[in-house]
Amino acid sequence: MEVTLAKTAGFCFGVKRAVDLVYQEAEQEGPVYTYGPIIHNEEVVQDLQCRGVQVIHSMEELKTLRQGSIVIRSHGVEKRVYDVIQKQGLKLVDATCPFVLRIHKVVREESEKGNRIVIIGNSSHPEVEGIRGWCSTPPYVIETAEDADRLTVSPGEKLIIVSQTTFNNKKFQDLVEILSKKGYDICACNTICNATEERQKETEHLAKEADAMIVIGDRHSSNTQKLYEISKKECANTYYIQTLVDLDLTAFESVSRVGITAGASTPNNIIKEVHDSMSELSFEELLKQEEENQTQVAPGKIVEGEVISVKPDEIIVNINYKSEGVITRSEYTNQPNADLTTMVTVGDKISAKVIKNNDGEGQVLLSYKRVAQDKANDRLEAACENGEVLTGKVVQVLEGGLTVLFEESKVFIPASLVSDTFEKNLGKYMDQEIEFVIVECNPRKRRIIGNRKMLLVAQKEEAQKALFERIEVGMTVEGTVKNVTDFGAFIDLGGADGLLHISEMSWGRVENPKKVLKVGETVKTFIKDIQGTKIALSMKFPDQNPWVKAAEKYAVGTVVTGTVARMTDFGAFVELEPGVDALLHVSQIAREHIEKPAAVLSIGQEITAKIVDFKEADKKISLSMKALLPAEEDTEAEETDTQDMTEAEAAETEALETSEEENGEE
Repeated sequence: MEVTLAKTAGFCFGVKRAVDLVYQEAEQEGPVYTYGPIIHNEEVVQDLQCRGVQVIHSMEELKTLRQGSIVIRSHGVEKRVYDVIQKQGLKLVDATCPFVLRIHKVVREESEKGNRIVIIGNSSHPEVEGIRGWCSTPPYVIETAEDADRLTVSPGEKLIIVSQTTFNNKKFQDLVEILSKKGYDICACNTICNATEERQKETEHLAKEADAMIVIGDRHSSNTQKLYEISKKECANTYYIQTLVDLDLTAFESVSRVGITAGASTPNNIIKEVHDSMSELSFEELLKQEEENQTQVAPGKIVEGEVISVKPDEIIVNINYKSEGVITRSEYTNQPNADLTTMVTVGDKISAKVIKNNDGEGQVLLSYKRVAQDKANDRLEAACENGEVLTGKVVQVLEGGLTVLFEESKVFIPASLVSDTFEKNLGKYMDQEIEFVIVECNPRKRRIIGNRKMLLVAQKEEAQKALFERIEVGMTVEGTVKNVTDFGAFIDLGGADGLLHISEMSWGRVENPKKVLKVGETVKTFIKDIQGTKIALSMKFPDQNPWVKAAEKYAVGTVVTGTVARMTDFGAFVELEPGVDALLHVSQIAREHIEKPAAVLSIGQEITAKIVDFKEADKKISLSMKALLPAEEDTEAEETDTQDMTEAEAAETEALETSEEENGEE
C-alpha cells in the first residue's frame, strides 16, 4: 500500500500560535479561560481542560468572572468581548490568528468610512461572528451563489468584500464575479489564508491521484470540512475521521494508493499516528492491531496495571502491552503542582482509562482521574435519582455560585441554592465541606447541579416541628440574638425565631434595643404567647417585677433618691428604679413659683424627694422636693399648692397613662 501524506497537513501558523499561547498560560498561576474552544479540535480542548483550562461560551459567563486570564481563540471575537475583559479587570491573552486580525482592521476602518461590508463565509462560524462584531454598520453575509443573487444594495453604496480565512478559494472568486456582474461598486479583498489556499490545492491534487483519501480533523472544523468537500469531489473513497479509532480498515482491502491530509486544527501526533499505522503495517496486520486495540488499549478502555516508576509529575505503568502506560500529574489528580511521589509508590496496582494509544513518544496515555470521575458520575446519577445526601469540598467560588468537588467530579451549586437565606458573601464557603443533593445530572454536557438549600429547609422544618412540640406559654427558654431592629429583636430558639418586643425587654423604659442586645448574644427569656408559628417572648420575669415590694419600699413619707427621666410642662418623671417612675409636680419642686420643671431640672439629674402619695393599684407615686425644705407659715401658698395639685391630678394621670402606653407600644 502506497501512503502519501500532504505536506500542508496539520497546524497552520495561526493555530499553532494559539495552542502554544494557551498551553503557556496554563502553566501560570490563577484560573485560565478560553472564550470559546481555542480551536475546533476536541482532543486539544479536552487536554487543556485536564490542565485546568476552562471554556466559556457567552458574554453572560464572562461577566461573572472577577479574576484570571482570558485567551481569545484563534477565530477571533467581537470588539465588545475585549471591552468586557478590560472592564472586568481580567488578563487578556490575544491568540487571534494574525490573518483574522487583519480582517478586523479592514472592516472596522471601511465601515467607519460609511462603506457597506460583505462577508463571504458561514454566518454561524465563530470567525464570521467575530468579524461582524467589528463592523460599525450591519454587514451582509453570503455563502452561496443564491445568497449573492439575492443581495440588493442601495444605489451609490460601495461594497467592501472580505472572506472567512478558511473559505474555498474557487467559491470565493465565483461569488465575487456574481456581485461584479450586478454592476455594484465593489472592492474585493481576498482574505483567505495562504496556508488554507495551499492546503486546498494540495488536497485537490492528491485526491486526483489516490484510490482513497483520509481527511483528519474535528467534525466542527470549517477548514477540514472544506478539505473533505474538495477531496470527495475528486475521490469518491474519501473518509472523514477525527482519530485513528474512527478509521474503518475494511474500506482499504483493495486499495493501492492512499492520500492523507488534515485540517489546520489537527494536532501532529494524531496525523502521525494515522500515517504511521497505514505506512508501516500490512492490511492484515492493521486489522489484527485494530482488533487487539479494541480489546486491550483502545481509547476509552479501562486497563489494569502496576506502577513501575514514579516521578513528581508522571507515573509509568506496566499494562502488559507492547508499550508502557503513562499517567501525567493532570491526569492523576486535580491538585495543581502535586508531587506524585508522595501519592503513589512503585508496585501499586492501578486502574486507568486509555486516552491515546500513542502519546507521540510511543507510550499509551492513561488517565487515573477519569476512571475516578466516571465512578463519581455514576454515583452522582444514582444520587440524583434516589435523593442521596452527598458531601463535597468547595474548590471555587464564583459570583453565580459554588463549585464543589465530589470524588473528582465537579458539582455546581447556584447562589440561589446555597442557602435558604440570601448569602452576600459566598467566599466564606471556600475550602469548606458541605452537604448537598443532586437535582440535575448530565455528565456528558458537564451539567451537574447541586442543591444545599433543600437540605437546610428540611432541617429547619424538622427543628421547628420538634421545637413546637416541646414549648408552651410561660416556659423559660434560651436563644441567640439573630437580628435587632428599632421595635425589638428576633431570637433564634433552634427551630424558629421568637420576637422580643421593645416593651418586653425590661421592666424599665428601653429607648433603643440595639443598646440592650447584640447580634450573636445568648439571652434567657420566657414565652409570653404562641400564635401558630409566631412566638412572643419577654424578659419581664414576674419575680423581678419592681412593683411586687413597692408598697414597702415607697410608703408615704419615705425619702427617696431618683433620676430625672423625662419632663413635661406640669412636672418631671423621676426613675426610682428600673420599672418604677414617680411624678414630681412642678408645684412640688420649690417654694417659689416655677413656670416649667426644665427651668431648674435637667434630664439625668439625681434628686432627693419625699413620697407624698402612693397608689399601688394604679402604680402611681407622687413626690415632693418642697416637703423636705424647712417649714414656713404660708397658708395661702399651701392652699394654692393644694389647688395646683388638684388641678394637675387629671393631667398627671393622663401623662402617666400616656407614658406607660408609649413604653408598651414602641
